[in-house]
Amino acid sequence: MKVKFFGNIRDITRIKEIQIKGAANVGQLLRELCDEYGKAFRDKVFRGNEITGEVIILVNGRNVYFTGGIDTALNKDDEVSIFPIVAGG
Repeated sequence: MKVKFFGNIRDITRIKEIQIKGAANVGQLLRELCDEYGKAFRDKVFRGNEITGEVIILVNGRNVYFTGGIDTALNKDDEVSIFPIVAGG
């Protein structure tokens, strides 16, 4: 599957996107990405075992908040996008 990084998440990973194989769900994918990109990435995406309020994660354009969170199932052809929360006025 293709994973795309945006905003300050991209600053941590230093790449726009990566191909990942074998992650069965969003939680497993995020843990693999934490292993790859370290503590700064982990601190942005996880609070305990849950996704922080600092990121929005989309699978094929759908926010995982509405599809099962970390338990959202993934397929090899999915596209996952990880965005930081952006505030403004």
